[in-house]
Amino acid sequence: MTLRATPQPPHRHRPRWRQDLVAWWSRRQGHAPPGGSPSPAAEAHAAGAPETTTSETTAPEATALWRMRTTVRDEPGTLAALCAALAGHRVDILALQTHPLTDGTVDEFLLRAPEALPSDGLTDAVAAAGGRDTWVERADTHDLVDAPTRALTLATRTALDAAELPLALRQLFGRCTIHSVPAKSLSGRSLENTPPAEGVLEETVMRLRDPSGGAIVIERPYLPFTPTEFARARALVELDARLGPRIPDGGDVLTLPEGNAITLRRSDTGDLAAAREMHARCSSATLGLRYHGPVADADRYLAHLLSPRLGRTLAAYTASGRLVALGHLLWDGDETEVALIVEDEWQRRGVGGELLRRLVAMATETGCGCVYAVTQSANTGMVAAMRALELPLDYQIEQGTLVISARLDQAPAAAPGPVIPLPARPHAR
Repeated sequence: MTLRATPQPPHRHRPRWRQDLVAWWSRRQGHAPPGGSPSPAAEAHAAGAPETTTSETTAPEATALWRMRTTVRDEPGTLAALCAALAGHRVDILALQTHPLTDGTVDEFLLRAPEALPSDGLTDAVAAAGGRDTWVERADTHDLVDAPTRALTLATRTALDAAELPLALRQLFGRCTIHSVPAKSLSGRSLENTPPAEGVLEETVMRLRDPSGGAIVIERPYLPFTPTEFARARALVELDARLGPRIPDGGDVLTLPEGNAITLRRSDTGDLAAAREMHARCSSATLGLRYHGPVADADRYLAHLLSPRLGRTLAAYTASGRLVALGHLLWDGDETEVALIVEDEWQRRGVGGELLRRLVAMATETGCGCVYAVTQSANTGMVAAMRALELPLDYQIEQGTLVISARLDQAPAAAPGPVIPLPARPHAR
């Protein structure tokens, strides 16, 4: 969109936000309307007064970034009034999006304001200018990326990896909770929660049909979704549906201390048969430590755990092609769970620790602040693997169940290994 600073002829069909934004942009660039008085600075310059720079007069003022959303009447002049009110508090508008509604317009701003100006100062100024239902939160430098660039980046990530869809939706809408609801329960009973193909928008909740079955539910209780945001979510889900199941190709070869080589790579439901065979080779004790329930039910969890919609899975394969370990990174609302299972013969060789380290690095890359593991207090192997991360840990024990939480502000990055090409599986292309 090109904004001209020179005065434009009136056009009654020009959108309200376009009229107001052109006027605001003209004032911001310092262009006076025809016939207007010159500014005091211009008069001083014409009189031969020496020019001064900001650095010569005052020190730079400390500022803070804010994201703000408010609803105004869809009438000419309402956006201009907001901009003028913000300018009165020395607030700079860095970005603006408009979301048309049936009874008004939602204006979303990225602002740079004086550090001394509190959030209620912003909301009071906006309310005085006609804004209502105003929401404000701190922003960071990541918010400086413009909306089209962010949407394209998230679409690219989704196209490359089906597991990215929940994360892309979360980053698209900021602070929200994503739930993947399966079409069937673990017992095989169909669940009546699949939304229609066009999805459902209910104020602070969006329900979208998951291309892999079931539903994707997005909740943001503190701020209603707009039709524009609903359309963006549907576009990402439609992209995922058109591309079908997929995970990145390639893997890393890891040489264990005794000389055995194993391949670590991403895994999904295409590895379901191999995972069931690994279960059959595992002892009842190993299955019990992993699944916390009847050993006979272990296979029923696999399709759920291997779904890329619910997280990411790493698999460890031997040189002969046998699956010997699985590591899961599971999106759990605003939290992230890690879980491991290693075949008995391959335990205490460092396989589980390597899987865990890489899963934690993945969680860090996605912006997770904490991961947790749920196990039994007798599972010394999992406790040792978590301690080996050398991260701040919290322990909670209740009736023999141990929950270990790791804060990721000091998480190490996974060391890169040689990547070997793997043959594409039929379901992935």
